[in-house]
Amino acid sequence: MSSPDPAPTARSMAEILRARADQSPDALAFAWLADGIEDGPRFTYADLDREARAVAVALRDVAEPGDRALLVFAPGLEFVAGFFGCLYAGLVPVPAYPPRLDRLAQGWQALAAVAADCGPRVVLTGGLAADHVAAGAGRLSAMRVVTDAVDRASAGRWRETPVDPDAVAVLQYTSGSTAAPKGVMVTHRSLMHNQAMIRAAFEHDGPGGGVCWLPPYHDMGLVGGLLQTVYHGAWSRLMSPVALLQDPFRWLAAISRHRADTSGGPNFAYDFCARRVTPEQRATLDLSTWSVVAIGSEPISAETMDRFAETFETCGFRREAFCPCYGLAEATLLVTSRPKGEPPAVLSVSAAALEDGQALPAAAGEAARQLVGCGRSWLGQEVRVVDPEACTALPDGRIGEIWVRGESVAAGYWSRPEETERTFRARLADIGAGPYLRTGDLGFVRGGELFVTGRIKDVIIVRGRNHYPQDIEETVQAVHPALRPGCGAAFEETRDGRPGVVVVQEVDRRGRGLDARQLLADARQAVAERHEVQLHDLRLLEYGSIPKTSSGKVRRHACRLEYARDGLRLWKENRA
Repeated sequence: MSSPDPAPTARSMAEILRARADQSPDALAFAWLADGIEDGPRFTYADLDREARAVAVALRDVAEPGDRALLVFAPGLEFVAGFFGCLYAGLVPVPAYPPRLDRLAQGWQALAAVAADCGPRVVLTGGLAADHVAAGAGRLSAMRVVTDAVDRASAGRWRETPVDPDAVAVLQYTSGSTAAPKGVMVTHRSLMHNQAMIRAAFEHDGPGGGVCWLPPYHDMGLVGGLLQTVYHGAWSRLMSPVALLQDPFRWLAAISRHRADTSGGPNFAYDFCARRVTPEQRATLDLSTWSVVAIGSEPISAETMDRFAETFETCGFRREAFCPCYGLAEATLLVTSRPKGEPPAVLSVSAAALEDGQALPAAAGEAARQLVGCGRSWLGQEVRVVDPEACTALPDGRIGEIWVRGESVAAGYWSRPEETERTFRARLADIGAGPYLRTGDLGFVRGGELFVTGRIKDVIIVRGRNHYPQDIEETVQAVHPALRPGCGAAFEETRDGRPGVVVVQEVDRRGRGLDARQLLADARQAVAERHEVQLHDLRLLEYGSIPKTSSGKVRRHACRLEYARDGLRLWKENRA
């Protein structure tokens, strides 16, 4: 007789992990793919439970329940043990990016800003990051605990800490694509509800397994990757984001080798694979077990999905396995998703109508834009599209701000009551319904499906017409293969009192020897013809230089600031 599933009644992720360790102590929980493909160090559920208890004992020696613990780890099993150790101790984990060796000054500045905002009692680190944190610990006013030095024998001294479902479970800092990062207070209740939503949407009803390369400091990697694994008692092979960026074949090879059924990432990862994985590499892949192919975190391209599906069809990949999703940290993670096994919905809409705030079918011969649906909401969560100024609900097909209400919505921003009130406590002006989370994202609903069109702050207005930056960016990137997809930014800039459009765009390493002047001229011409926009400026950037968030989204606001102070690294002499 099998043991009952603890997920439906558990109040916290710590409670679920303990139950998994009791029920299936020898089952694999996580394995680290040191080379991106082969198994390295691993945790069974009993191993992870024991590690978490030992870390928790060490934490409780220096901190109290409710204190914040800043987690500074390179991706790996040490992060997983540290995170659950915080939960076991009743501390609030604050995942943070470790400073990069090539950008130490900026890394420490960002880390110090997070620490100043949340006031951690402890800095928890280990593995590859420990030495760097030790060297710079003076910049952080918090006690340091290195998990590598924790006494594993102390696990027996662990005692359970009572859980308040409405207490903060994790402080999740936003990716900062449009503004300074803010700490989102995700409660135990919100976290558990979102885990249940993900499980329902992806039909995670068996042990199964996945491959996750997404950084654990970001909601998609943490909530959708690590925590969902434990929530439904699965296994997950973890790999570094750098491994994928160095060679995207590693990601697909890991899925193939380990027969994973679940994995995902932003749009750029699929485009990267389709462009870089060679025919010889494809011949070694079997992707037939991959049934949940999550795609989200940035505007989803129908062209990217088509290219990926066509490229890997001979490997057993099925296009209907794509699960387009929409989510954000303020809603813990998932807001909407296409049901498992249903082919993605793609609408061809009038580009001119989009500029006027409507989603209308494109007429024959009319300029059109392909939009990918992000599915529906789950488990009673409510999604509305609202006029952002009048704060009234809009009918199907009208573009407005996406508002969300439900148990997955976080409690607010840490120590920012005014921003919390403005963002998390919105109400419909005509009927007073609420409170809703204002996402800042634009979209529309058609037939119960949410379509995301962009961000309010990113929309560029030229002569009264709305232009979505990703449309202009894609036009520029289509001019030449050397212009890297997903590595450009279009934004509004005022020159001599006139608002206009600026584009900055990375050039691939294969671009050596190209005529920069001709490339710029061709890109300008393409934008003028397709969007009827004359660019104020277009600058080509060095490979890997454009600012991005931890999830791979281009930080257009940061690009604009860097452009204004001439801080972007230019490719050759390309000002025009």
